Amino acid sequence: MIEPTIFELSSPGRTGVTFPQADVPAFDLPEADLLRGDLPLPELAEVDVVRHYMALSKYNYSVDGGFYPLGSCTMKYNPKINEDTCRLPGFLHTHPLQPIETVQGNLALMFEMQEWLKEISGFAAVTLQPAAGAHGEFTGVLMMRAYHQSRGDAKRVKMLIPDAAHGTNPASSGLVGFSVVTIPSDARGNVDLDALKAQCDDTVAGMMLTNPNTLGLFDEHIEKVIGLVHGCGGLMYADGANLNALLGIVRPGDLGFDVMHFNLHKTFAVPHGGGGPGSGPVGVAEKLADFLPTPLVGIIEEADDENPPLYGFVTPKHTIGRMKAFHGHFGGGVVRAYTYIAMHGGEGLKDISQYAVLNANYLKARLEKTYRVPFDRTCMHEFVMEGRFEGTDIRALDIAKRLMDYDFHPPTNYFPLIVHEALMIEPTETENKDTLDRFADTLIAIAEEAKTNPEIIKTAPHSTPFGRMDEVKAAKELVLCCWLPEEQ
Repeated sequence: MIEPTIFELSSPGRTGVTFPQADVPAFDLPEADLLRGDLPLPELAEVDVVRHYMALSKYNYSVDGGFYPLGSCTMKYNPKINEDTCRLPGFLHTHPLQPIETVQGNLALMFEMQEWLKEISGFAAVTLQPAAGAHGEFTGVLMMRAYHQSRGDAKRVKMLIPDAAHGTNPASSGLVGFSVVTIPSDARGNVDLDALKAQCDDTVAGMMLTNPNTLGLFDEHIEKVIGLVHGCGGLMYADGANLNALLGIVRPGDLGFDVMHFNLHKTFAVPHGGGGPGSGPVGVAEKLADFLPTPLVGIIEEADDENPPLYGFVTPKHTIGRMKAFHGHFGGGVVRAYTYIAMHGGEGLKDISQYAVLNANYLKARLEKTYRVPFDRTCMHEFVMEGRFEGTDIRALDIAKRLMDYDFHPPTNYFPLIVHEALMIEPTETENKDTLDRFADTLIAIAEEAKTNPEIIKTAPHSTPFGRMDEVKAAKELVLCCWLPEEQ
């Protein structure tokens, strides 16, 4: 049954709120013609409202409710201590326009977060400003362009992007005005070195490389790739969305990358269901530090015997300007991620990546005899398999829909595009072996259903509040309002 809207539940005279006595002097309302004649809000008791939204919440799937193997999104469990810290009064009730003397604790946390991200990644400087991963990409590519322009190198208009990169990379490059050249993968899922060499000339602005890539594979020739791009004068961008595989093991800055965005909402367990809140800080090598967005948090007065350091805002010499109002997603992203890093420490962060890689390889080992895994290599934090079976017309979408009947969120479908009927699976480090086994057993059972009862897969899901949707129709005929007054 579809839950009625809160307006349909309304009944005249029911009250859910009692307003307190006014604690400010009364004053006359403005002229009548400026007032609304009626405001048709629903009338319900508090218990009706609570039960309504509780019922709606059960339509949503969440990482608190179950396994979320959404490849490339790193949907790990969000520790509740993060929620406690970001709601501490000193973080919750401050305003970004306050005098810096009154928010020294906030600025100290931001400064230390910048330092921690530098240490984790191996970069020389970090900005916390970008609002999400793609926004961080856009910021990084703007800095790459500004760097070349500052050197009078206007002919560098070409961005190289592997076919196993994230889909936002070409969009970010195109927005900045670069032409995008796709570099194919070789038979082992690495960047094809011959194809890369053929494109390396004095028009290359740089390369945007996801490593591990969207196949879940660490490029076996990463140093050669970076050397080729640097050799023709280009810069190397690391897409940090898959950093969960590398923490404490390898630092992108040490490999020779020049710029990278972090996804605090992936790697460092900031909730990001429903599109937000994201946070995409960017780290850069020394030669790009002067191009970072303004402002950065810095120490504007050093500590002495009587006083701690005074934190404030500083502007890089050749800044590309401001990328976001105020200073990034402070409470929503930075404080939560700071808590997560502080709670784990250096060794704990390394454990995160090791267990994420272990979990992915365990699932891969359990499934590769039933599903085709196109690249026979040890994976990193995720892997890609084909959602199809010989002799059937079952597709990846059908398998994803059928998983919903078993109370699992589907993995990422049809990405990367270089794998037919792709299912990209990322278990993260937070899932135990029991959960991984149930998931693997379910996928193996679905493979058996494909032989014995394919119709149950092609018509799935059957146990959800809504059945299989016409996704093409839904995209073409958007319904953005669930209820309108009868007179409309």
